[in-house]
Amino acid sequence: QVQLVEQGGGLVQAGGSLRLSCAASGSIFSIERLGWYRQPLGKQRELVADITSTGTTNYAYSVKGRFTISRDNAENTVYLQMNSLKPEDTAVYYCHAVYSLRDYWGQGTQVTVSS
Repeated sequence: QVQLVEQGGGLVQAGGSLRLSCAASGSIFSIERLGWYRQPLGKQRELVADITSTGTTNYAYSVKGRFTISRDNAENTVYLQMNSLKPEDTAVYYCHAVYSLRDYWGQGTQVTVSS
């Protein structure tokens, strides 16, 4: 079983930055895929970025050039560096992991970007 705990959400002004972190714990060795999804109020959850165990990354078009995903394999931790934040980035951000072909989700952390 994998437990995911997010940190780093908060309120920032447009143009500012935040860094989210997600630490995975449990009887695991290496998580195949770690990523971030977000869900704006009243909208569907969408992929923001993810990263494989080998470091291959994937980003939503809307965050390309602004967000950077990274991971620490030794600690099973994934990060999301968010720069040049826009009000439309406001959402609950969820950490996601794929381990042994199963999906795991964190509780989510609120990111609010004011204009």
